[in-house]
Amino acid sequence: MGCHSSRVTSTDSANTAKSAPTGFLDRYFSITARGSTIGQEIRGGLATFFTMAYIVVLNPLIIGTVADATGEYLGDGSSPNLPLIAAATSFVAGIFTIAMGVFGRVPFAIATGLGLNAFLAFGVASQMSWEDAMGLVVLEGIIITILVLTGFRAAVFRAIPPELKTAISVGIGLFIALIGFVDAGFVRRVPDAAGTTVPVQLGSLGTGSLTGWPTLVFVIGLLGTAFLVARKVKGAILIGILGSTVLAIIVEAIAKLGPQVVDGKTVNPDAWSLNVPTLPSSLIELPDLSLLGQFSLFGGFAKVGGLAAVMLVFTLMLADFFDTMGTIVGVGRQAGLVKPDGSLERTREILLVDSLAAAAGGAASVSSNTTYVESAAGVGEGARTGLASVVTGVLFLLSMFLAPLTEVVPFEAATPALVIVGFLMMTQVKEIDFSNFEVAIPAFLTIVLMPFTYSITVGIGAGFISYVFIKAVRGKAREISFLLWLVAGLFVIYFAMEPIRSLLGV
Repeated sequence: MGCHSSRVTSTDSANTAKSAPTGFLDRYFSITARGSTIGQEIRGGLATFFTMAYIVVLNPLIIGTVADATGEYLGDGSSPNLPLIAAATSFVAGIFTIAMGVFGRVPFAIATGLGLNAFLAFGVASQMSWEDAMGLVVLEGIIITILVLTGFRAAVFRAIPPELKTAISVGIGLFIALIGFVDAGFVRRVPDAAGTTVPVQLGSLGTGSLTGWPTLVFVIGLLGTAFLVARKVKGAILIGILGSTVLAIIVEAIAKLGPQVVDGKTVNPDAWSLNVPTLPSSLIELPDLSLLGQFSLFGGFAKVGGLAAVMLVFTLMLADFFDTMGTIVGVGRQAGLVKPDGSLERTREILLVDSLAAAAGGAASVSSNTTYVESAAGVGEGARTGLASVVTGVLFLLSMFLAPLTEVVPFEAATPALVIVGFLMMTQVKEIDFSNFEVAIPAFLTIVLMPFTYSITVGIGAGFISYVFIKAVRGKAREISFLLWLVAGLFVIYFAMEPIRSLLGV
């Protein structure tokens, strides 16, 4: 099946497939050998870009709108600077997607990882400065790179039960969806004065009704994007964001709602929660890449302590670790690149580029970059080689010049994408065997505690500890690897940090 000659001779009508590679691109990327053409690779590269270009808009909205522990926004500002983040997001995605194509020679695209950026914004930057948080991302990327070079990454991957790997992705999906609903104002926190123990409610009135034009924009955007995804339209998420933004611009032009918050005070709870959707003075400008290099490698350790920082790095590494491995195998199998024994050509190069991209994402202050499952869209268009990734990467670099457009997109237009991405991540839940309680209970705890505690770390830790505990009390301690015991032990210490500090008088 993976034999070069059998694939070549199987298509009698394609004379080009029977002939030997004739050009440099053909030879270097094995285009003919993999049954593809340059035209297919270009179409595949375009399809992949348009299915994941939403990250250029979405990443700034996730990490650029959250103040760190010092009250500063990313880029050392007192207010969000979304074009700055959009330009850096495009830059890193473009460079490393091209690198994946040139060195990995596979149709896998790279960009800032959803879930990882949410964890960084809500779980890490809330405890330290953005520079410190990005330094932890760099460390995570360096560690994963070392694990790739030593071959240890595969060993760690094998140590974690498959159900927990799946549960982590599902839990992050629910977490992202909750963030989307809350940021859109569809779900709102109940004011403390309401005299109720219910933590969230539908809309702002507490009556079970939705109010405000921005909320309507979100609902229409969610339904429209869901329809496009259900119809398997290429670029559905990006089209949904763009369509919702156009609707938001029209609504604002007619209703003139303005911002929800002015000078830190809520003036209209039914207005726009972030950007007011009006066209910028210019659509194209030279990208500002001043975010690159704004990180402090060990600042986080000084801020939260060594053990807490190690646990944060571990959590980042764990999410990055398994998301990448699953994507590579899944998309690689769809492209016919995975061998019967489950291996993939140039696996070392693929993982190395992905690991370096994680570190580069932190160094550029845009969060860890990882291989995207949306690469499957390009494979569906016929992409089989790294040439498609080169095309996608070039398009990302060109998108840097359109960064001002990010100021146009309000939360209400972008957050439907978070809900849909959350759904797509949750579809993996079917891979968990809920009839086997030994793994089903830890998987369940992993999934539900991420959104219920608003913490990815808590979900992962609960899953690991409960898995080891249940196995041990059932007399199956020998089935647990030393590495899993170690990880569970670290999480126990992490959860007991405050009592331990009190006991030690620290």
